[in-house]
Amino acid sequence: MRLPRRTILWMCLLLSIFGPVSLVIYAKKKESQSSVSQMDERKRALHALNRLTFGARPGDVDRVMSVGVDKWIEVQLHPEKISDGALEARLAPLRTLRMNTKELVETFPPQRVIKAVAEGKKSLPNDPEKRAVYQSQLAKYEERKEKKQELAQPANTDAAAAPDANASDSIEAARREAKLYADLDAQQLLDLPPDERVKRILEMSPDEQRDLARGKNRDQLVEGMSPQQKETVMALNNPQQVVSNELMQAKLLREIYSERQLEEVMADFWMNHFNVFIGKGADRYLLTSYERDVIRPHAMGKFEDLLVATAKSPAMLFYLDNWLSVGPDSDFALGIPKRGPRRGYYRRFPPPSQRRQQQAEKRERRGLNENYGRELMELHTLGVNGGYTQKDVTEVARVLTGWTIEQPNKGGEFKFEERMHEPGTKIVLGHKIKPKGEGEGREVLHILAHHPSTAKFISTKLATRFVSDNPPTALIDRMAETFRKKNGDIREVLRTMFASPEFWAADSYRAKVKTPLEFVVSAARATGADVQDATPLIRTLNSMGMQPYGMQPPTGYSMKADAWVNSAALLARMNFALALSNGKLKGVTFDPKSLMPAAPPDATGTLGLLETELAGGDVSQQTHDTIVKQLNDPQIAKRRLDDASGPPNVAVITGLLLGSPEFQKR
Repeated sequence: MRLPRRTILWMCLLLSIFGPVSLVIYAKKKESQSSVSQMDERKRALHALNRLTFGARPGDVDRVMSVGVDKWIEVQLHPEKISDGALEARLAPLRTLRMNTKELVETFPPQRVIKAVAEGKKSLPNDPEKRAVYQSQLAKYEERKEKKQELAQPANTDAAAAPDANASDSIEAARREAKLYADLDAQQLLDLPPDERVKRILEMSPDEQRDLARGKNRDQLVEGMSPQQKETVMALNNPQQVVSNELMQAKLLREIYSERQLEEVMADFWMNHFNVFIGKGADRYLLTSYERDVIRPHAMGKFEDLLVATAKSPAMLFYLDNWLSVGPDSDFALGIPKRGPRRGYYRRFPPPSQRRQQQAEKRERRGLNENYGRELMELHTLGVNGGYTQKDVTEVARVLTGWTIEQPNKGGEFKFEERMHEPGTKIVLGHKIKPKGEGEGREVLHILAHHPSTAKFISTKLATRFVSDNPPTALIDRMAETFRKKNGDIREVLRTMFASPEFWAADSYRAKVKTPLEFVVSAARATGADVQDATPLIRTLNSMGMQPYGMQPPTGYSMKADAWVNSAALLARMNFALALSNGKLKGVTFDPKSLMPAAPPDATGTLGLLETELAGGDVSQQTHDTIVKQLNDPQIAKRRLDDASGPPNVAVITGLLLGSPEFQKR
């Protein structure tokens, strides 16, 4: 959205008054105060919503108060008891969420699958829609191949030195004419019913299909189509993007609309804690199963179960390269042939296909890989000061050799490969790990999950997410004690935290600055926006530096204010807030009447009511006066210049409040 100059000047003024430095100082001042005075019941309800959910929706505070804050929290701790049918209806069109990895790879083929088809190693599918996707990608593959061959050939310097101007003009004219006819054909296509439109698209050439799928009328092109038809049309241009886009859309839709809000907060927390980067090769396909089958089922369960599930996940094995890790003294590294069908018998002469596979594996797997062993202790369990040494890292890596993936590029599952496993006894954190194959890894994971340093590290991260950027030591100690006594029961650790005086202290109220994800989602929830297409929200998060699943290092995104509070970031938030409230995000609808069915005739009265609705009445006098002053400017308030007494613009006031310092905190 392009903002008026006066609005930008107002934003700069607001930033100078309530900018990044003051936000951080405010948060730190709250944390350093010793007061433990408690909140009143309404503030308790809003505080619970700000911390256990992605933000309050219109009417949520009253609903929580009617149930009782403590009872509402207990219900949130048991998400399986909460109906979430409305969300499921929104997720139903996203078919990839229900596919296993093998189905994703076959339906939305990556480059290597297309290459296999081009080389005759794999046949085209029979289904006409799938076949069209493959043919479109085959044409793209051949084009790239031809361009590489052209670049490899020596240039004709004579021809290059004397270009034919007339020929260039003719080519350009032909292109313009072709584009004109293409636009006319596209318009005729858009006028057809959805089923007929799909039929015509499938009859086109691959080049024409790709041009349509990435054209400016793409949204109109798929309008009215079934979910499968939409996916097919979008996949004609980029199959992998369909998988990634639906995964990101689902994340935002869940966080905006799910009634199981605490479960969504915890799913986001663990996805960030056990981070996997969506941009790394096969993880573009593996992440869907990782979140659905690994993170979500264990988000409120036992930490050890979650730890084991992530360690065996193909997504994590691929991301941190443990699937390539080979013991230096393993049969595989020493070149000992694979055992045959009879005990003690070795095949001396494996068939050619097997020999080629073994040679390929040797090229890929070069030796012991310590990536996962290091991150397992530093980021997943013990913490950087958890008491382990480099020797422990190496020993854990040796223990986890053989934990690999069966054909990862085809969507394979976890596999323990004995031939890759390092033989012999290992010593981890003073514990002797006797040889027992896959069981060694389970034993080490058990040791790590029950280590006192893990209890403290996980408790600290949870308290940082839910309480403050620098949580009280006494609270962390009580949470860690619960972690140890309850065998890492995540639900019990959360219950200890939610029952603590530190969580409910008045100084904790609005002491956390929202991350970009929390801000965007809370704005959508606070306004009651109808999100039919979450793509604009995804783009916003990309521009704010917090792309869903987009953190490349295994550290995950920071939960602290220092990482996100700066002038450019706050200006981006204000731009988004005004774009959302003024209906400038295609696919996201905000109806001002949903917040205020009958607005008062004056802007000040409207502002006061919206301050209560959007910020729980916590807007400071300074912020209030600053916004009132700006609303007297017709250009900002969007009133006619000759009618300054016109009705207040609820959308603009909403946007200004969403961009205010108070809404930035939770």
